[in-house]
Amino acid sequence: MTQAARQPRGPRALINSALNSDGKPHPLENTFAAVTIALGALAFISSAFTNLHLLSSWSGLVGILTGAYGQFISATTGERFLLIIGLGAAAVGFFLGMAHGGLFGGVIG
Repeated sequence: MTQAARQPRGPRALINSALNSDGKPHPLENTFAAVTIALGALAFISSAFTNLHLLSSWSGLVGILTGAYGQFISATTGERFLLIIGLGAAAVGFFLGMAHGGLFGGVIG
């Protein structure tokens, strides 16, 4: 007797199917995508406050570096999509942080 295959449901299954669209797990690549998104969000949000220029510039710089390496090793389109979103947010946060005082503004020199 044939049985209907049950599809997993929920947000975790949606994220898993988007990031691992080739059917194979990619834990390192997915970690780089998640870290880049988190650092990009932190840099972008903290860049709205001029007194948080150290946080926004450093988190933006690290987000750009993790996103660039994540792009280098990415395996699926979903990972690349999230990496580009995170890279854009990290770059905006980095550049606004640099405009508000830079990486060492007020601490050195």
